Amino acid sequence: MKFDHRTAKKLAPGSYAIDESPGLRLEVSATRLSWTYRYRSPVDGNLRQVKLGEWPGMSVSKAKAAWEDARAARDAGADAAIAKRLQRQDGASARADEPSAYTVRRLCTDYLGSIEQRRSASSLRAVTLMFKRLLDPIANADAATITRTQAYDLMQTVSDRPALAVKLKSELAQAYDYGIDSGKLPTDTVNFWRLVMRRKLTSLGRMRAGERTTVKRVLSAIEVTALLAWLPRCSDLLRDVLTLYLWTGARGGEIVQMTGGEVTQEADGVLWWVCPKAKTKNAKRANATDFRVPLFGRAADVVRARMQSHGKGWLFPGVDGSHSKQGTISEALYKHQPYSQHKKSCYDSGLTVTHWSPHDLRRTARTMLAQLGCPHEVGEAILGHLLGGVAGRYNLHDHDSERVEWLSKLNERLEELATAADTRTALEAI
Repeated sequence: MKFDHRTAKKLAPGSYAIDESPGLRLEVSATRLSWTYRYRSPVDGNLRQVKLGEWPGMSVSKAKAAWEDARAARDAGADAAIAKRLQRQDGASARADEPSAYTVRRLCTDYLGSIEQRRSASSLRAVTLMFKRLLDPIANADAATITRTQAYDLMQTVSDRPALAVKLKSELAQAYDYGIDSGKLPTDTVNFWRLVMRRKLTSLGRMRAGERTTVKRVLSAIEVTALLAWLPRCSDLLRDVLTLYLWTGARGGEIVQMTGGEVTQEADGVLWWVCPKAKTKNAKRANATDFRVPLFGRAADVVRARMQSHGKGWLFPGVDGSHSKQGTISEALYKHQPYSQHKKSCYDSGLTVTHWSPHDLRRTARTMLAQLGCPHEVGEAILGHLLGGVAGRYNLHDHDSERVEWLSKLNERLEELATAADTRTALEAI
């Protein structure tokens, strides 16, 4: 098997032999990828296997170097598995009367316990898995004695994936802050994770049509017009979700979880969608509240039509009895892009606005609000962003009247573009 970062992500659990390295194997489980050396023991002739390390902490080249050393030792008459077992036994005996070190792994385990109440289940699971897969090179080292070189070397192992590297660096920095603050680490411990590779881990960008781009996409008025003209050609689900992105600026994860029970017509005569705080990205933020969205124009039409079909349940039901997933929407849109790898006979619907994702419509809505003159604080409230610093602690205004004012203006602007889109469609039909 030829092995690289791309193939690693696609491997199903199992055991894979590495080409040109007899006995070197990659053992893949649900949570980790381990390098092993399988050989016939020169001591008793039994088939044995010894673990060399874990990917990506041990790269392909390092795994092959370790395999060559292990094979040379076997050819010299040594059994690596037996030697490793005896070494563990000797080490355990030598440490029996010594206090155990507070290792990086123990620190990270304690840190995960400390953030359990402040993180969502998915976030906690992602950090746990990241630590489990990437910390092996330093996991058993004394946390208080980690050097800057060790920190740098670990970051180098993931530097080809900058987004992951930034996340790992951030979580380890927070883990060390926790260790120092809690007294589990000496107060003079240097938090090298806040010092190494500063401003050197930049995103490679999103891959689109074979090219990487770091540009944050905002659709122009002409592109929005073209998109509105195209929307009737796609599925009802995609059309309705994209419409709500544009007309409300809400997050996709909040839109697809909308239920009919969250929508009411209030005393002001406006149809309101109140997304519970627990469903929002700010669920763990103490000063966050429910996300209130007044619905105008096509957004209100979409919601009313879906309430007639689905009542108070999920307005965007999925195939498993739950709601549709945000990734389903992104995938559906990608299939319509001209550079999609899917069969064009099924998905070639004439979409001319390319290189964008559903989330870019949220950014487009925010930009359009700014162009209309919407105050910054109101625009941020409409998107569900919390103000930072002192303003976030003292300015607790709910902005309901301002949400009504500026989302109604956004609706008027979008309807102007929709009228232009209808004109364009009529001209194309002639």
